[in-house]
Amino acid sequence: MQDKEVAQGAQALLDWLQGQHQAMQDLLQKIVDIDSGSRHEAGVQAVAEVLRAHLEAAGIAVRFHAVPGYGVCLDAKVPGSGEGLPVLLMGHMDTVYPEGTAARRPFRVEDGRAYGPGVADMKSGLVLNVFVAEALARLGRQAPPVRLFFSCDEEIGSPATRDRIMAVAREVRAVFNAEPGRVSGNLVTGRKGSMVVEFEVEGVAAHSGINHAHGASAIDALARKILALHALTDPALGITTNVGCVQGGIVPNMVAPHARAQLDVRFTADTDMDALYGRIREIVEAESIPRTRGRITDMRRTMPMATTPAALLSLYQRSAERVGFTVDGEFTGGAADSGLTSSAGTPTLCGTGPVGGHPHTEREYCELSTFVPRAQALALAILGLQ
Repeated sequence: MQDKEVAQGAQALLDWLQGQHQAMQDLLQKIVDIDSGSRHEAGVQAVAEVLRAHLEAAGIAVRFHAVPGYGVCLDAKVPGSGEGLPVLLMGHMDTVYPEGTAARRPFRVEDGRAYGPGVADMKSGLVLNVFVAEALARLGRQAPPVRLFFSCDEEIGSPATRDRIMAVAREVRAVFNAEPGRVSGNLVTGRKGSMVVEFEVEGVAAHSGINHAHGASAIDALARKILALHALTDPALGITTNVGCVQGGIVPNMVAPHARAQLDVRFTADTDMDALYGRIREIVEAESIPRTRGRITDMRRTMPMATTPAALLSLYQRSAERVGFTVDGEFTGGAADSGLTSSAGTPTLCGTGPVGGHPHTEREYCELSTFVPRAQALALAILGLQ
């Protein structure tokens, strides 16, 4: 393809995206006002249907992969030139919010910011990816092949989709994951991995006043385990541990026969995970006090995201400069599916969605002014991979 054709195609792409701000906002409102919490199958499906309708109207072929218990994954392809491996635009359709949240606090715009459940994490990123795909589809064979893959269970560690995501990652040349841009405006070039360990402790019940000594408190044992688990935190090594949920006991005047908890662990790509998990298991299974017993009941892990290759970051930075903004990469403690794609060996850049803040809270927002320029920068970066 001649340089002149490439330049004309890139300018046409930029011009078209420049006029899509209101359309982007309208589509964002549609999907934010749909509850799609993890495991809310109907809600995730409804979001996927809205996005499919938009993509198919743009002439982009879409198919769903059913994920029983979670909803569907959306899989779409823009053939482009048909030469070489495609570029993957990735996202997730599930949120952390329970059913009824959208009705209680629907989409709204205030002072240039959009608010609503999942507006930043990551429904705005889904919309951005959809419009970038449409822009590239309009270029026809002037664009490289592109694939969109939107999953349905990322917020709970991708238990049902991780294998499929990694399989898709092995079939593409690069991945752009549209998690929200940082509050600073930066991209994400590295992430910690996460591990959730659920465990329980069994004790011996007894009346706490009449025969206290005959009991063995599961809550007492759990408290000791929590202290030991929290002591595994090592900021210098990038490891943090946090028991964030606890339950136990029956009534105040009974020595607790049972207790359970959930531990969140964050770690870097340099962490020896087998050794760390082994230490956690030792603490959980240790007889913290006589006649108590602990065991792990479940473990879910999200892989850390390896550092984005410098060439991929530089490509996006040059594209961003062309449309009027500068950006850098930064590391974050939050985990995402970009850890899965990078662990598959595919160059991955994350945080390419619009800028947003306060995810997972009622204050979550998206900076609407960043929609168009970040869509333009991403589209240019994809063209630059040819």
